[in-house]
Amino acid sequence: MDGDSLNYDKLYFKDRFGYDDSAYLNAPMTEEEYRRFWEELIKAEIHEPKEFEREVCYFEACLPIEVMAKRGFETLLYGPLRPVGLEDPRTGKLPFAVVQLRREDAEGKAWNLVGFQTQLKISEQIRVFRLIPGLENAEFLRFGAVHRNTYINSPELLLPTFQLKKEPRILFAGQITGTEGYVPAIAGGHIAGLNAALLALGYDPVVVPRHTMLGALIEYITTPKKDFQPMNANFGIIPDVPKMKKDQRIRFIVERALREMENFAEKISSLK
Repeated sequence: MDGDSLNYDKLYFKDRFGYDDSAYLNAPMTEEEYRRFWEELIKAEIHEPKEFEREVCYFEACLPIEVMAKRGFETLLYGPLRPVGLEDPRTGKLPFAVVQLRREDAEGKAWNLVGFQTQLKISEQIRVFRLIPGLENAEFLRFGAVHRNTYINSPELLLPTFQLKKEPRILFAGQITGTEGYVPAIAGGHIAGLNAALLALGYDPVVVPRHTMLGALIEYITTPKKDFQPMNANFGIIPDVPKMKKDQRIRFIVERALREMENFAEKISSLK
């Protein structure tokens, strides 16, 4: 999408997660604007996949935006168009919905619509996405598509050390193991690399403590289950959490995880 074509009067910058202000653009929507966009999105024409393109099912954490929209009027407001934390600096108020655009080039001329995986026909993408305030005259440089999420059956194939059960000298990490998200991919690569180094040096590989987020994620992908689907980091996969109020539960999870990860790091550091 060409940034020169954006109407900046209807967009505002927001510093998020330590990035420079120009890393993201946020297009706020009123309820009326969102309703018009949603109504056109749910009735837009979809590209009918060829036989070789057909998938058995979608991954729940990476659904096409039109599939999410058809689940209900407010579904997108709890997904990619969620306005939480994106107050309009001009009013100090939350908009009804927000479309985020992530900077794709150094010059700031190309921007990616965040969370807009789609199977809409190209003509429909142009028509519907130009209903987003500020994008009325946008030039589309690349159109949305549904990507194939390829992953191995980790519960059957992998040990909690990321080693292949049948050939422990081979290690896997990243999305192919069934972990979703950039941070889990990086963390998994770190552990797989660490274990590869330990094996090369004659040490036993290590297993990340299960009460940490990474450890719980690894346990999830390596525990046998009937219908294995990829998983991103979330508090719901943390084991052995007592019943308590939400804020107390989160504090308990975090503090316990920090203790276990500190002990884990000390164990690694003690190896000579």
